[in-house]
Amino acid sequence: MIQLLFLVLFAEGAVALLLMVKIGPLRELAMRGVDQVKTGKGPATVKTLACTLTVILMSDVASILKIQNRGLKVGTVSPMDQVLWRTHLLEASLIGYTLFLAFVIDRLHHYLRKLITLRKTSSTSREEVEKLQMENRSLREKEDKSSSEMKKLQREIAKLNESMKKLKSETEEHERKASVAEAHVNALQKQSEELLLEYDRLLEDNQILQTQLLSRG
Repeated sequence: MIQLLFLVLFAEGAVALLLMVKIGPLRELAMRGVDQVKTGKGPATVKTLACTLTVILMSDVASILKIQNRGLKVGTVSPMDQVLWRTHLLEASLIGYTLFLAFVIDRLHHYLRKLITLRKTSSTSREEVEKLQMENRSLREKEDKSSSEMKKLQREIAKLNESMKKLKSETEEHERKASVAEAHVNALQKQSEELLLEYDRLLEDNQILQTQLLSRG
């Protein structure tokens, strides 16, 4: 029993050391081994062994206390009782260390698994942050491009407004000139009408004079 406990204790110590110190791929092997122990029927088997060892530990402690009480009553401890006391004490110590190392291995495995998950989550979050930064950079580039295009459109609109103002002023100038020309044409027409009337009057006067001259002749 003691030799088996020493073997288990050394094995647990080696596993705990591999979990605490990263030595090449050995930590991964130790993690996989503990994972296999924690899957399937492994947890039930481990609990059964732990309960059995706890019962043996309590039995050893009871035997140690019993031997001590008997020695106190008698006043001396026989060599046989000393051997039994040392055997029970060694066995109880080995069982206690075995259970403690099993608990340490369980906690180390738990926290290492959580650490691996956190690292994966952190890596995923980092990738998402980099992706968001790239999207943000792309959006900024698009925004800068849109801003430059907007400024270009504004400059073109300003040029078009200036052209429209110029065309409007030219149109008003042409309309003014057309109004002046129309007034001049109206004046010329009126003057022409007056000249025609004067010409008609002169023709009548000429005819009257010709008639008078003929009548006197």
